[in-house]
Amino acid sequence: MAAPLAYHLIWTTYGTWLPGDARGWIKSGVLGIQPPDPLLEQHAREMMVEPEVHLTLEQRAAVDQTIRKHSNIRKWILHAVNVRSNHVHVVVTCACDGEKARDELKLWGSRRLSDLAGFTAPVARKAGRRRWWTEGGDVNAIDEPRYFENAVEYVTNLQGD
Repeated sequence: MAAPLAYHLIWTTYGTWLPGDARGWIKSGVLGIQPPDPLLEQHAREMMVEPEVHLTLEQRAAVDQTIRKHSNIRKWILHAVNVRSNHVHVVVTCACDGEKARDELKLWGSRRLSDLAGFTAPVARKAGRRRWWTEGGDVNAIDEPRYFENAVEYVTNLQGD
């Protein structure tokens, strides 16, 4: 099987899109968007161990810069990136699988956000925020040129301000 043209990676900030969410939600191992479930959403909210994360403009810029820098270091081709207050979109071509790319970008983004928050010393890192992102995220392999064009357009121009 040939490598995809690129991956469209998407992940959300911690606590901003819970199971049961009124906008619909994804259940691991089940195809399609699941319907709202207010009781499940409330239960998920009660299980949270930290407050939900809404990135500031400064934090968004820091994550954007980190994604660009990490992609450059890895010699990945970054086609588009858009860091929003509650989620991130990336279109990237890389030699690894999409899950590995997503997880590396989330890891380095988390480190940068922790540094920005002042959690730089080992003790502060342990005492600071542990969760900036939700677990996992979407990894969409892009195999068609038209899909690639649409993904780059969507991430670059259709996310709003």
